[in-house]
Amino acid sequence: MTLAQGVRAQSPESSPAATTDGSNPPGQTGKPLTREQAEAIALNNNPQITIGRLRALEAQQYVRETRSGLLPTAYLSLTGVDAESGSRIAAGGLTNSIVYPRAAAGATVSQLITDFGRTTNLLSSSEFQAKAEDQNALATVADTTLAVDQAFYNSLEARDLVTVAEQTVRARQTLVDKIQALTNAKLKSELDLSFSKVDLARARLLLLESQNNYQTSLAALSAILGYPDEQDFDLVQPDEPMTPPAPDVHTLISQALRQRPEVGALQYQVESAQKNSAAEHDLKLPTVTALGVVGTVPVRDPAIPNWYGAVGVNVNIPVFNGFLFNARAKTADLQTEAVRQSLANLRNNIARDVRTSWQDTNRAYQRLSVTQQLREQANLALDLAQQRYSLGLGSIVEFSQAELGKTEADIADTDAAYQYRLTQIILAYTIAAPK
Repeated sequence: MTLAQGVRAQSPESSPAATTDGSNPPGQTGKPLTREQAEAIALNNNPQITIGRLRALEAQQYVRETRSGLLPTAYLSLTGVDAESGSRIAAGGLTNSIVYPRAAAGATVSQLITDFGRTTNLLSSSEFQAKAEDQNALATVADTTLAVDQAFYNSLEARDLVTVAEQTVRARQTLVDKIQALTNAKLKSELDLSFSKVDLARARLLLLESQNNYQTSLAALSAILGYPDEQDFDLVQPDEPMTPPAPDVHTLISQALRQRPEVGALQYQVESAQKNSAAEHDLKLPTVTALGVVGTVPVRDPAIPNWYGAVGVNVNIPVFNGFLFNARAKTADLQTEAVRQSLANLRNNIARDVRTSWQDTNRAYQRLSVTQQLREQANLALDLAQQRYSLGLGSIVEFSQAELGKTEADIADTDAAYQYRLTQIILAYTIAAPK
């Protein structure tokens, strides 16, 4: 087996089912896991997803709480009094109510007639806030999905780099064995053997580092999926084609500004703040409330009728409260402007992120062809160096450099493929592209 054949790396679309020595590649002893399955597991297990949903449900209850101000309020009362008949309360208040012994039961109903839009504005504010929380929950789903995809592809890349390192170790071990035999036969010098052993040691260090990176990537993926312990997944290669990026970034920016849930959440928060500001300004307006009571007095003093009932209307007109309402209205106006500026800042940041992601995707796509050419040239250089070395025309240093170039080219080509997929999913995230 030639060294070039031994170090041949696999592309992300064609990783082998087993290594050349018959053993399973890293990560292919556990349960098969596709990217879609990983996303589904994370959306079901990740605590951040649950927190987002709970906050959305909590916001809905705030809507019900605010709406209660527009509905009637009713309560029952039971009263029993034992007192000196006909006595009056003479101290502790401005009223001098006559107190009679009695036992009575009654009901009270209160209904807001109008507060000139304040409660309605508060209700609208809470409804917009609930919609904002729904958008925040969607943003949490998008963030978690992106994190899962990144961890998934990082683990796949780390696994393929382990395969490259293992093949490099086997190829260099074969070369060491060959040079050892030639050295024993006095056909190669000890210097050649030393150089080949140094290259073998470097390959083993590369393998150790690759294996450590793979285990670290698996641990990160397991944590994002909601597992407390590292899981030994058999990651399944995606079959989506690596299509070229979109030619126009301005279309992508417009799409992101329309579809990003963060933008929708802040837009709803602006509307919520505007309605809350209107409600704070309405504090200066009168409040009109209707009140009705009815009840019976089965146990009573002879001076008390056996039932009672009354209806009335109460009008409260604010006059002066130390400029409290003015301060609350001004605070609400300032909060509204702050949220509006946050929305403008978010739009600018999203436009920047989309442009940056689009440029990264273009660069990664162009890098694919460059690393492929690098890999082909490295293969050719290694074949020529091996032939020159076998014929005694080249030195072991030349051969070692060709081996190193081949390994670096394999790593660069593998990394380029996965980096392009990563830039694709980041770009899809920044424009909120549907799955």
